[in-house]
Amino acid sequence: MGTPLDLGIKGYNNYGTHLKQKYAGQRVFKVIVDGGFTCPNRDGSKGYGGCTYCNVDSFTPELSRKLPDIKEQLEQGMVRGKSFYKADKFIVYFQPNTNTYAPVHYLKMMYDEALSVHPEDVVGFSVGTRPDCIDAEKVALLESYTDRYDVDLEMGMESIYDETLEKINRGCSHGEFVEAVKLLENSNLDLCVHTIFGFPWETEEMMMGYIHEINRFPQIKFVKFHHLHIVEGSIMGVKYKKEPFKLFSLEEYTNLLCKLIPLLRPDIVIQRLFGISDWDLLIAPNWGLNKSAIQTYIDKEIERRGVVQGSAYQAV
Repeated sequence: MGTPLDLGIKGYNNYGTHLKQKYAGQRVFKVIVDGGFTCPNRDGSKGYGGCTYCNVDSFTPELSRKLPDIKEQLEQGMVRGKSFYKADKFIVYFQPNTNTYAPVHYLKMMYDEALSVHPEDVVGFSVGTRPDCIDAEKVALLESYTDRYDVDLEMGMESIYDETLEKINRGCSHGEFVEAVKLLENSNLDLCVHTIFGFPWETEEMMMGYIHEINRFPQIKFVKFHHLHIVEGSIMGVKYKKEPFKLFSLEEYTNLLCKLIPLLRPDIVIQRLFGISDWDLLIAPNWGLNKSAIQTYIDKEIERRGVVQGSAYQAV
């Protein structure tokens, strides 16, 4: 007899299990599309340089960077998904930069092009954006695809504190995030919220506040948790090399997750517990493990400590 983890049972509502249950055991693989978008705090609309932690290449697969044609990106990504991951179905995922940062007619043209590639193999459509680049018209456009696909809007919250958002040159406030979330109150879109834990000026108590804020919005169906990591090509990377600052060790970050997960509303699906860039771009923290080994370490600690998502959740 193995442990629950050996049987694939985790102490939290994890994305892999969610996909298997939703799609009757089929393997579903996300294919990342680079639509060539930029961001308002990169192109001068709000600022230059982007968020201080960001280098777009650090979270964009090399394949997407090399192939400017959307159709070619998807076709090759699907071949890779079937060959290496034994994928049965796919989610088309517009990830790099701000994928609603364009007029609606242009967005529709681009989304339609992507979703025309092997539509019989596509079950989902995911679009990453910023709170200040979504409005009712763009929500309506995304909703127009929900009769054919499961559609989720992924939005960066990063921190709930305006002081932090200013320090990282986010270019938008937490109030703007809240207003964007309110646009989805009666929507059939699934909202995925992205957070970053470990800004050196934020305390553990402040980070706990992220969870309470997420819990109060029933629109939020998914979350992605990241620890702060420093990458080449970012403003924060330049500063870190000149004057290193405190970052999470793997043990410290796991300890934080074990405190956060019990507070999280039990129906929310955790798509990701951590994020890490390719080795050639990563400056720190280097935990000396690949993604699979990090995931295994965290999952085993969650099981060892008896952590259960929502066990300390209190509805407001």
